[in-house]
Amino acid sequence: MPERYSHPPNDVHDGVPLVNHLGDVAERVRYVIPADAKTPAGEPLRAVVETLAYVHDFGKATTYFQDYLLRSKEPRYEQYRYHAPLGSFAAYYALSAQNFDSETCLAGFVAVAKHHGRLPDVAAYVFSRANRRENVSRGSQNSAELQQAAIAKQLKDIDEHAPELAREVFQSATDGEGSWSSFRGSFRELLTEVKRSTGSSATTINRETLSERCYGLVLECWGSLVLADKTSAAAAASGSDASAGTYDAEKPTFERLDEYIESIERTADADRDGNRSERLNFLRAKARTSVLSNVESFADTDGGVATITLPTGMGKTLTGLSAALSVRDRVGGRRVVYALPFTSIIDQVVAEVEGIYQVDTTGRLLTAHHHLSEATIVDESDESADEADANDDVAGMLAESWRAGMTVTTFVQLLESLAGPANRQSMKLPALRDSVVVLDEPQSLPLDWWKLVPRLVRMLTEQYNATVIAMTATQPQLFDDATELVSEPETYFEATERVQYELDDSTTRYIESREEPKSYTEAASAIVDETAEANGTNSDEAGETESVLAICNTIDSAQALTAHVTESLSDAISVGSVYADVLESTDRDSTDTEVTTVAERVADAGGQPVLHLSTRLRPVDRLRLIETAKLLTERSCSLVVVSTQLVEAGVDISFDRVYRDLAPIDSIVQAAGRCNRSFERDRGRVVVWWLEAPDEQTKTPSEAVYNRGTALLPVATETLDDIGGGEGTIPEAAVSKTAVEEYYRRLHDEKNVGKDAYVEYVNEARADELGELSLIEQRRSVEVVVCRTATERKRVEAARVAWRDYEFERGRQLMDSLKEATVSIPIYRSDSEEAQALSGLARIHEDTETRWIDTRDVRHDSYFDSTTGLVAESSVDNRIL
Repeated sequence: MPERYSHPPNDVHDGVPLVNHLGDVAERVRYVIPADAKTPAGEPLRAVVETLAYVHDFGKATTYFQDYLLRSKEPRYEQYRYHAPLGSFAAYYALSAQNFDSETCLAGFVAVAKHHGRLPDVAAYVFSRANRRENVSRGSQNSAELQQAAIAKQLKDIDEHAPELAREVFQSATDGEGSWSSFRGSFRELLTEVKRSTGSSATTINRETLSERCYGLVLECWGSLVLADKTSAAAAASGSDASAGTYDAEKPTFERLDEYIESIERTADADRDGNRSERLNFLRAKARTSVLSNVESFADTDGGVATITLPTGMGKTLTGLSAALSVRDRVGGRRVVYALPFTSIIDQVVAEVEGIYQVDTTGRLLTAHHHLSEATIVDESDESADEADANDDVAGMLAESWRAGMTVTTFVQLLESLAGPANRQSMKLPALRDSVVVLDEPQSLPLDWWKLVPRLVRMLTEQYNATVIAMTATQPQLFDDATELVSEPETYFEATERVQYELDDSTTRYIESREEPKSYTEAASAIVDETAEANGTNSDEAGETESVLAICNTIDSAQALTAHVTESLSDAISVGSVYADVLESTDRDSTDTEVTTVAERVADAGGQPVLHLSTRLRPVDRLRLIETAKLLTERSCSLVVVSTQLVEAGVDISFDRVYRDLAPIDSIVQAAGRCNRSFERDRGRVVVWWLEAPDEQTKTPSEAVYNRGTALLPVATETLDDIGGGEGTIPEAAVSKTAVEEYYRRLHDEKNVGKDAYVEYVNEARADELGELSLIEQRRSVEVVVCRTATERKRVEAARVAWRDYEFERGRQLMDSLKEATVSIPIYRSDSEEAQALSGLARIHEDTETRWIDTRDVRHDSYFDSTTGLVAESSVDNRIL
């Protein structure tokens, strides 16, 4: 018998015999799935997926596929070369022969059928693939019947040309409980058995017979098989073998974290000098001790879902990490997944973990995974890790599969991978087994997902044996049976009152009549007056330096307020312009040295610094400008920052005064977390106002963003009015605890937020519908690489050359390296001003919509502003994601 290959010989290697590949994938399954993992029916999950591994590519044994693989010879009938359909029926047979539960057999059938694709509507797919009508002429066969006829022809071909291989495969797949001859001879009866597993009749699909755990089981089987299969193929391409170490993680130790935190806490003394900063450190230590004490009883009662509810500035990141590592060690967990809502704050968490453990994100302890990151796990001893091609990148696969001991990622990566993952996304699912998942700031989740997320979390805790910890200052009450790990959290809110809230007259007018929002001229005047008084301009003696943060709801609004503030100041200094001068003078990627230089130049200039922040700035510039702002505020510089919502979560800067455009209460509280953060003064002020619509727009930014779908502003403002009693000034604890809890109660009870249909999709294994969902509102966008340094210009040119020369791997790597210099512009209509303006920019290569500009090119002057970033007409729909 001629050799049957799974992957053909080429100039690099001799090809992979099919039997070797099947055995290697089965071996890798043993490393991917823990021995104690069970299916919902209590069966060993590892044995199930090993069975799938042995047959998933069995259809490649046909002469039809081998001709296609080795000689690029198309068979007379295209369907004869497809291998997954035959493999799926072999999977069902092999599992059934071993007496696995019928739903387990069904999950295996779908996992193999789609090991190169996306998951379907499970019941409908199985019905369509297994449905067979009697006495139907060949000319009137439907697609399923044509496929069944093709499988029958494939079975005959294998029996004639590779019977020994078939016997060996089925001996391994069924552990001797079945055989090739039995499978081949009972294929017609198998069709009936497969269809019957869904409870469907000859003409009607029945989803009700599927258990609520079916979808989770399909995900587990599919994700584990895809991971083992893809890494096997990648390893074959690079000449490496399977081993347990390939998938192992290096665990970040609790002890190392504990030592780091203790080194910080040694300076905390609640009574010494009565210092408020020391008091805050004492409360942070007390809260962490409380959490760790409660972790013990939580873990001993089989875990599940826990919450950490603490005020902003109480060190939730370190406390949450401490809880996660402690739970992991107590329940025998394997990995920690730390998920955040925004990419803008991931780097801060990653940098802190890197500092604690003295590692970077390329090893087995820590991975950063989001759309701007180039995730990779490279062992120092693995000299062959970068020999695989773009689709067979072992190091990248391992990182994207979350095999490190800790992965810091986004809600998008985590929850969309559970809800309706693409094929490659599914590879991370096995890492979630026995994991501890931290959800940082869960109130940021879209309202439509508020019923789906608890359902996905239940799947995690019940089927993946994971533990979930949700932590925030504003718990959205998503989880009914969650255990609060902070003893008496209200005491921390009362003890850490740092601000007072004020409702501007414009907000009062919104509550009473929905009329007369505040103009940008009035808002700018209020901001300028505050800084002027603080600097002694309007008083006999200079007062304390005032730093001001104004948070707007849209990019247009932030740009309008920035312009009015700048125009109102005679000595305004654009921090963005100073940054641009420093960047241009060094002509290289921004570093900490450049950030320090910018801060020094701004401080020495003697005027009033103004900084604008939005997603129109490149990601790398946003991070550096935020660091610059932090340095300036730490040096007591009177700084005005006008920003979109990107500063609300995880940005560790403290301002004396915060202005927030009208928003839901949780957003207002998050904004307040940037005010008087470390008790620099007795009380900071958080003013809530209602800004007017920018030019040529009909709705105010607040209404445009927060009253789409579920109208959130009436609920928020009525709650604030009820809690504040119409006084205008509201104590912090009344807002951060009482108002927040009442606001969420009203959303759940009165607005019934969350889509019930999304939960039904999970219960009915509707992967097709789940795959259409996204945490991010999907719109067409244009990606623009903004080149500001010589390095970036060289990378763009190198990428253009790589694509021209068909060096696709190098092209992709270079494009990945430019992500931090890329700005994404939403396109709402193909005939919009944004689309028209950006259409004139050159593409990096003809096969992509990614375009680029060079800020030194005079032809691009109109596309870039050093203060506000990439210039394009925008819409009130622009949100910070």
